[in-house]
Amino acid sequence: MGEVIGRTLKQSPQRQDFPEGVAIVIGGSGGIGSAICVALAEAGTDVILTYRNNQAAALDVAAAVTARGRQAQCHPLTSEVPAEVEAFFAKVAAEHSRIHTVVNAAGSSIPMVYIGDLTVEKWAEIMNADANGFFNVVHASLPHLRKQGGSYVQIGTVALSRWATRDVLSAAPKAAIDALITGIAREEGRSGVRANTVALGLINAGMALRFKGNAYDENYFKAAIKNTALKRLGTAEEVADAVVFFASARASYLTGQTLVLDGGFSL
Repeated sequence: MGEVIGRTLKQSPQRQDFPEGVAIVIGGSGGIGSAICVALAEAGTDVILTYRNNQAAALDVAAAVTARGRQAQCHPLTSEVPAEVEAFFAKVAAEHSRIHTVVNAAGSSIPMVYIGDLTVEKWAEIMNADANGFFNVVHASLPHLRKQGGSYVQIGTVALSRWATRDVLSAAPKAAIDALITGIAREEGRSGVRANTVALGLINAGMALRFKGNAYDENYFKAAIKNTALKRLGTAEEVADAVVFFASARASYLTGQTLVLDGGFSL
């Protein structure tokens, strides 16, 4: 056998993708939010998730996080109520050393409706719950992330670049949230706060499954798959991998970016 000649390379220490503290997933009880919570736990961070009504689902997600060796808590949260959001973040900050990540995976259960058929009342309701709700989350959490740096990750939509008919109640609030994400990235980078978006095409989880068989019939899914370069739907786990990347130290020089996760639908 030949002799190995040269310097002995020092083994580098294991990379730590997340610091001590917690990641918060707003809407972590949903189909996509739950996958994000599990992926964050597998990446090495404790997780706090919020839910609106489905406590049983939230508890199941918390159990999945703890099964992976990380701590988990779940809290009910009505994000359009500012005082409730402020109290939630104050409680988390008091109980944990640091809030390093805030993921927004929340979204109202919406009807699919043409803009011309949309009522003033429904528009105001959804914009308040989703767009104003996210602003309340930012307002309450930003002072905590500024202390030691941190990351926002928003679950957005490709409907902002390739319009999906009757999807205005999903696309419009996400457009407002995307504007906030861009502003945070630009204004808060000096504090070590990053903000990015994962824009989704049709994912075989969450809202798409709720619409399957009613607002979206089988022909809709077949057409979507045909118009997607990869010829399939995305998965919640693929979304979660993208979110974890943006939130982690591996993306420490990325801010104000949008990762389009749509299998090539928008090409």
